[in-house]
Amino acid sequence: MEFVLPNNLAQKLIESHLVEGNMKSGSEIHLRVDQVLLQDALSTLSMQALEAIKLDKIKVNLACQYIDHNLLQTDFRSPDDHLYLQSCCARLGIHFSRPGNGISHPTHQENFGVPGQLLAGTDSHTPANGAIAMLAIGVGSIEGAAILSGEPLSIPMPEVMGVKLTSSLQSWVSAKDIVLELLRRHSVKGAVGRIIEYYGEGIASLSAMDRHVIANMGTELGATTSVFPSDDTTRHFLTENGRCGDYVPILADKGCSYDHHDEIDLSSIEPLIALPSSPDNVTKVRDVEGAPIYQSYIGSSANPGYRDFAIAAMMLNERKVASNVSLDINPSTRRVLTNLISMGHLNQLLIAGGRLHQTGCNGCNGMGQAPASGKNSLRTVPRNFPGRSGVKDDQVFLCSPETAIASAINGVITDPRDLGIDYPVIKKPEKWILINDIEKPPTRVLAKTIEIERGPNISAIPNIEPILDEIDVTVALKLDDNISTDSISPAGARALPYRSNIPKIAEMSFENIDKNYAEKWQKLSVRKIYHAIIAGENYGQGSSREHAAIAPQYLGLRLVIAKSFARIHWQNLINSAILPLQFQDASDLQFLNTGDQLKIENLLNGLRKGLRSFDVRVSNQKTTFKADLTASKRQREILLAGGLINWIRVKNLKKADFKNSQ
Repeated sequence: MEFVLPNNLAQKLIESHLVEGNMKSGSEIHLRVDQVLLQDALSTLSMQALEAIKLDKIKVNLACQYIDHNLLQTDFRSPDDHLYLQSCCARLGIHFSRPGNGISHPTHQENFGVPGQLLAGTDSHTPANGAIAMLAIGVGSIEGAAILSGEPLSIPMPEVMGVKLTSSLQSWVSAKDIVLELLRRHSVKGAVGRIIEYYGEGIASLSAMDRHVIANMGTELGATTSVFPSDDTTRHFLTENGRCGDYVPILADKGCSYDHHDEIDLSSIEPLIALPSSPDNVTKVRDVEGAPIYQSYIGSSANPGYRDFAIAAMMLNERKVASNVSLDINPSTRRVLTNLISMGHLNQLLIAGGRLHQTGCNGCNGMGQAPASGKNSLRTVPRNFPGRSGVKDDQVFLCSPETAIASAINGVITDPRDLGIDYPVIKKPEKWILINDIEKPPTRVLAKTIEIERGPNISAIPNIEPILDEIDVTVALKLDDNISTDSISPAGARALPYRSNIPKIAEMSFENIDKNYAEKWQKLSVRKIYHAIIAGENYGQGSSREHAAIAPQYLGLRLVIAKSFARIHWQNLINSAILPLQFQDASDLQFLNTGDQLKIENLLNGLRKGLRSFDVRVSNQKTTFKADLTASKRQREILLAGGLINWIRVKNLKKADFKNSQ
C-alpha cells in the first residue's frame, strides 16, 4: 500500500487544479482557472489583446470586470474606457461591476469568492481572496487575456511558507499590524517564490476581512499568494453575504509540513507603522510618536472591512479631527458603505470632520487625495512607494485604522494605546443590507449584436517583433534593488487615463528616474537602435501592470539583466518579448555602467535548445560575463514568437489547421 504524505492547504489547492507539470519547487506548473478578476486600469490592455486574438467568448466559468481605479472623470478618457470595457464584457460574456460598486478584491470576495476555487486576477492584490481559501494569484494584463481565451495559469511551483499564529491580539492592535510585523521580519522580497499559508489557533480570532487585510499585503512580501483555511469564520462571512451555499470546509492535512516556517504570538504585537517609502520600513508607532501629520486616510483594498471604518467612527465619538489634518475616508464597497450608513458610523466620521470620497481605489493608486508636498500622510493602503500618492516628495506611512485615527485626533503620530479611551466594541448590523449591482452578461444571441464602443483614447496593442538572433544594445539605465513598477510606469491621475493608449503612456516611462529616457529612446528605436536595463534585486516589485513591460518595449527595450525579478513582472517581460536574464555572479552589476554596449549572439539557437547560461559581451570594456535564463520551454516559445499574443495566434492557427485537416 502506497503511503501518501499529508498535504498543506496550498498543496491541496494546487493539486486540485493541476493540469500539467510536476509539483516540484521551481518547476513550471499549469493550473486550471475557475474565475478571473479584471480591473480597469490594466484590463483595457486585456481587452485589446482579446481583440487581437479574435476571441468570441471567454472560456472560464466566471469573470468579472471592476471599474475601481480610473474613477476621476476630468475629461473623456476615463468614461470612454468604462464604456469600452462595458461593451467588451457584454460581447465576451463577462460580468461588469460599474463605477461606485467598489474595489475589486473585497467586492469579488462578497459576491463571487468560493473556497477551493482558483482566481486569477489582473491586479497584484488578487491574493486578498486567499482570505477564504481561494487560490488567488495575480497576473499581467495579457496573461489574463490568455487565461480568458482558455490557456491555463502557468507559474513556477512555489515553496510554501507556513506562518503559525498563536494567542490573540491585544486591544488597539489589528490585522494590519500582523502583516506589518511580517514585513518587518522578512522584507519586501522575503516571500518571493513562496505561498504564505496561515494556520494555528490564533486564526480563529481573525474575521474573514481581517484575513483579507493580511492576504492582500502578502503581495508586499513578494508572495505568489497567501491562503487561510476555510472554516467557521469563512462560513459566517458567506452567510452574512447571502451565500451560505458556497461554503466548503478546506483545511490542511494533520501532520503536514512546510518548506519554510515562522510563528507569531499575536499577543506580543504592538501597533506598528511603515515609514516612507517602503512597506518593509517598519517600526513601532511609539518610536515615531509626536511627528506632525497633514493627512490621515482610512480604507483601500488593504483595510476594506466594515470593522475598519466602524472602529474609526467609534474612536471619533464626541471628538474632532485636529484642524491641521485632512481625514480622508475611502469606502471600499457599496455594501460596506450602505451598512456603515445604516448603523450611523458614516455620520460620525463626517461630523468629526472626515472627507468622504468615491467607493474605489482612489488615493491608493494616486487618483486623488494627494497629500501636501513633503507633508506626512498616514494611510491604511498597502503600498508607500515613492511618488505613488501623486506627489513626488511624498511622505507616506502605512498603519492600522486605529493608529490613523488616533493620530488624526491629536494631529501628530500617536500610538492608539496612548489616546486614553476604552477600546471600542464594534456592533455589526443584525441583518446586512445586501446590494448586488453587478451586471450579468447577456445571452450569446444578444452578445453577438453588441458593437464595441471605442473612444479616441483607445489604441490597439503595438505589434511586437520576434526576438532577434543577435541582441546588440546600449545600457540605458542602471538601477538599484526593489525597483517597483510604479517607478517604471507611473500610477496617478495623470498617467492612468492613458492605460489604454500604449504610445502615450510610454512617454511617461521611468520619468521619475530619467526624465529624458522616453524621448531619447523613442527616437532611437525608430532607427532600430535598442537598449537594455540592468538592475539589482527584486526588479519590478509591486503592481502587476503590463504597461511596465510593454511601454518600454515600444521604446526599444529588448534586454533586462537583474540580480533577481519579481514574479509577475518577469513573466510580463517575457510576454512582451523582452529577454529577462539574471546575473550568474551578482557582483558583475557593479562593473557595468550606463552607456555600456551589451551583445548576445546566437540567441535563437540558444532559446530553442533550452540553453540556461548566456555569454553577455561588454563590447566597450572588452569583457564578458554570464547571465541565466530560468524560463520554461513554453516561455522560450513565447520569446521566439514575439510575445504572448503572437504565441497564442500561432497556437490558434495550428489548431485551425489541424481541425481543417481532419
